[in-house]
Amino acid sequence: MILSIVVAVSENNMIGKNNQLLWHLPNDLKFFKNTTWAAPVVMGRKTFQSLGNKPLNGRVNIIITRQNNFTVNGATVVHSLEEAAKYAASLAYKELFILGGGEIYKDAIAKADKIYITRVHADLEGDTQFPVIDKSLWQLVFDEHHVKDDKHTYNYDFQLWTRK
Repeated sequence: MILSIVVAVSENNMIGKNNQLLWHLPNDLKFFKNTTWAAPVVMGRKTFQSLGNKPLNGRVNIIITRQNNFTVNGATVVHSLEEAAKYAASLAYKELFILGGGEIYKDAIAKADKIYITRVHADLEGDTQFPVIDKSLWQLVFDEHHVKDDKHTYNYDFQLWTRK
């Protein structure tokens, strides 16, 4: 099972504040949808709740929580990243996409094979950070730059990092 992180992150590694994203980038939403479509996605309970408590369409949704009585219609609830990976593998998927939040990313970065990043070129204030990518362990294999426009407040890059 390939474990892939999908994240949008600022230059100072912020990913959110008050359980919300720090930007609105329509092309990032398209990139996210195209990358994860028809695949299993795993996220923490708080991330799931920030999405309006609704599973993402067109994907197998797996929610990680410590709460034993937490249930979601249209999603599978597990209690660890390992349990999520086993469940996705049992459905014969080859890649599992990890969507956050902060604690899930901290756990996942040591186990992940790929990181799909939208790097937002701004230093922003937030309360949730993505771990620093250790360049001795990861290599940048794709980097596509985009400039801000009337729909995108910041310059941004779509990047793919793979474990060395």
